[in-house]
Amino acid sequence: MTAEMPVAPPVKLSRWRAFREFAGKVARLTAPYFSSEEKWKARGLLAAIVALNLGAVYMLVQINEWNRVFYDALQNKDAEVFWRELGRFTYLAFGFILIAVYRFYLTQLLEMRWRAWMTGHYLDRWLTQQRFYQLELQRHARGTDAPPDNPDQRIAEDMNLFTSYSVSLSMGLLNAVVTLVSFVGILWSLSGSFAFHFNGQSWDIPGFMVWMAVVYCVAGSVITHYIGRPQIGLNFRQQRFEADFRHHLVRVREYSESIALDKGEPVERRHLGQRFQSVLGNYLQLINAQKRLTWFTVGFGQAAVVFPFIVAAPRFFSGAIQLGELIQIASAFGRVQDALSWFVDNYSSLAAWRATTDRITSFEESFQALQTGDGDTAPASGPADDTLAVDRMDLALPGGVALLGVAGLSLSPGDRVLLQGPSGSGKSTLFRGLAGIWPWAQRQLRLPADFATRAMFLPQRPYFPTGPLRDALAYPEPAERYTDAQLQQALTEALLPELGSRLDEVDSWGQKLSGGEQQRLAAARALLKQPRWLFVDEATSALDPAAEAALYERLQALVQAQNGALISIAHRPAVAAFHNRQWTLVPGDGAEGSPRYRVASA
Repeated sequence: MTAEMPVAPPVKLSRWRAFREFAGKVARLTAPYFSSEEKWKARGLLAAIVALNLGAVYMLVQINEWNRVFYDALQNKDAEVFWRELGRFTYLAFGFILIAVYRFYLTQLLEMRWRAWMTGHYLDRWLTQQRFYQLELQRHARGTDAPPDNPDQRIAEDMNLFTSYSVSLSMGLLNAVVTLVSFVGILWSLSGSFAFHFNGQSWDIPGFMVWMAVVYCVAGSVITHYIGRPQIGLNFRQQRFEADFRHHLVRVREYSESIALDKGEPVERRHLGQRFQSVLGNYLQLINAQKRLTWFTVGFGQAAVVFPFIVAAPRFFSGAIQLGELIQIASAFGRVQDALSWFVDNYSSLAAWRATTDRITSFEESFQALQTGDGDTAPASGPADDTLAVDRMDLALPGGVALLGVAGLSLSPGDRVLLQGPSGSGKSTLFRGLAGIWPWAQRQLRLPADFATRAMFLPQRPYFPTGPLRDALAYPEPAERYTDAQLQQALTEALLPELGSRLDEVDSWGQKLSGGEQQRLAAARALLKQPRWLFVDEATSALDPAAEAALYERLQALVQAQNGALISIAHRPAVAAFHNRQWTLVPGDGAEGSPRYRVASA
């Protein structure tokens, strides 16, 4: 009987490899700005900040030298040198203040410009080719916790944090390195050697204070990392929980009337409470993690104040060095220790920066995933005539299940088509496929030459931007394109004449108007813009039969006057009278892999 071979545990990602991957993420997020159309301004600001940091370190070196001369003058009671050095300090202090002010100003300016560019860059990508819509579809298909959660927070807050941390931490690291290089030589020359006997032999350690600073700070950095490492994941989750809580607050405000009518306040209070408890629970863990780290870092910093005096005290009391040299040694040791302790002092910021970088990176990866998706939303061929022809279109659900198969359909000028079918059969998805916004679609269409500019879709729940009524009516076109008379005429034809005098009134029209008024305002938008190809998806469902009939008469007259076509999704029998053709979604043949529904034309 042979013994089983032990199973080796999975190999964890090495820390060095993890660091290289993180550095690669930072480089990919940073490089675009410094090679963009603003590259010379960005590089110039960065060069100026680097020069000011070098200048600040140079001034610290001069102040360190001043310490020796000034305190020696005090010990020797040399009034002439004392007053001379006091005047010299005035110039040194003014120069240091001047450098510090402009270093702060230019650093903030670089952060602001970088954030503005990154925000514009990601807004362009998010709002191009319906990516904002497709990202939400993919996220809901994978689960609400799947990335990218809350893209609004990633653009509004994470970009700000990333640019701020990137500039401040990188400049802080540069300053630490330059300070270390500048002061380690001073400390080496001042600290002397440490001689001792061990095991019958004499030992002499040159630059003893330098080695003590290195040992002190390396030990502190290692301990800090192990104590503070949990903060990386906690910061990442904190940002997500905060965004989820804010998002649900906004949804309560948007759906305030529906919640009030349903008396859903207790449910919403419970949901908000649960989300806020997640915020507080994670924040409490973060506070405890920061408390543990603070115990060590504050103690580490306080010990560093007296540590150089303790080490150098024997040489001072023996008369080997004077008070000025002792102060200079303590100052140089403090600078070296500060430089070597950069990791200790900035660990919390590094953890937050790491979490922010990971969130933006996952946002970036979601855009790349869209570019390599399965869907093909581009028409396979150009226009053949003045007809919308669907040679083939296969629509699937987000999980990949085939939903609807369409073949051999056409929409010509003069057609008024009623689209009907069971709930969930894909009627609205068919509209999304024709509009080119459904990611899980394979299409072979022949579109009229003016389809891109003269097609319009009216959804059941239209969108209106907050602002003047004229902007909501003309959206997405600028309201200045239309005269007041045109806007008022469209409102009158859409049975909203009372709104004609409120064109300049600013409000949240999606909340202000009732469901029926919103649908009539959307119809007024169509009557104003006069599209040739009009797609109506339950866009009159909130209207009474008389108002619905009146609007359909006007929409029918509109497409006839434009020599266009109308296609509607509606369930009310009375709507059928305004159409001359019918498409019906019927069950498929049931074969494995075939669509659940197909379209029958009549």
